[in-house]
Amino acid sequence: MPKMKTHSGAKKRFNLTKSGKVKRAKAFKSHILTKKDTKRTRRLRAGGYADITNQATIREMIPYK
Repeated sequence: MPKMKTHSGAKKRFNLTKSGKVKRAKAFKSHILTKKDTKRTRRLRAGGYADITNQATIREMIPYK
């Protein structure tokens, strides 16, 4: 059985916790930050978890993490 390939985009964006949840970063934090108020950008720093409906798909994309 050949090794599975890891999805390059997914390996940069997701991590797994010890309990198996998928950690992710919030969106809209990369550029055009001057028009977003400070409270909003501060809230975007906090990470989140991927939705339960997407977790199985993401785990398939990062099999060796």
